[in-house]
Amino acid sequence: MVSLKSSRCQFWCALLIILSIHGKVLCSTYQVGDLHGWGIPSSSNPEVYTQWSKYHNFRIGDSLFFLYPPSQDSVIQVTRESYNSCNLKDPILYMNNGNSLFNITTPGEFYFTSGVEGHCGKSQKLHVSVYGNGSFADSPAFAPSASAPSYPTVFGAIPVQASASPSLKIPMFMSAVAGILICLLAI
Repeated sequence: MVSLKSSRCQFWCALLIILSIHGKVLCSTYQVGDLHGWGIPSSSNPEVYTQWSKYHNFRIGDSLFFLYPPSQDSVIQVTRESYNSCNLKDPILYMNNGNSLFNITTPGEFYFTSGVEGHCGKSQKLHVSVYGNGSFADSPAFAPSASAPSYPTVFGAIPVQASASPSLKIPMFMSAVAGILICLLAI
């Protein structure tokens, strides 16, 4: 009977560890525009990218996937000012392979537009907000500080989260306490 309780305790402890890790490694890849892909919006849906970004909660570690014909389009990351004025000069990042992947590695405001002249003026542009430490926080309290630049260069490998904030330590602590309680009850 002791070995059965010991195995039950091991099972619950392993399950708690897996669930704790699971929340830390979930990242998503979002196809920009979903089925519309990346292109000039239709006249029946001119705000497709504005609406698309409002219905997604982006986190650090997520990726934006831009799908488009490479011979006809491209994607550039620009400053807020260039986004608002549709200025294509001096982009922060230029992608033109038709399967462009932008990895989110820091919180902030990110601005994208087509690199083809005239497309931005036809609403082919995207603004994405990423708050805080990678959680699903949608409160302005988690927004980047005013001193942080609005256009960090973030193209690169999907990062390992640098440090856990106090809000992420509490669930881990609660999982540990619950695991100890379950193991004590199993004995």
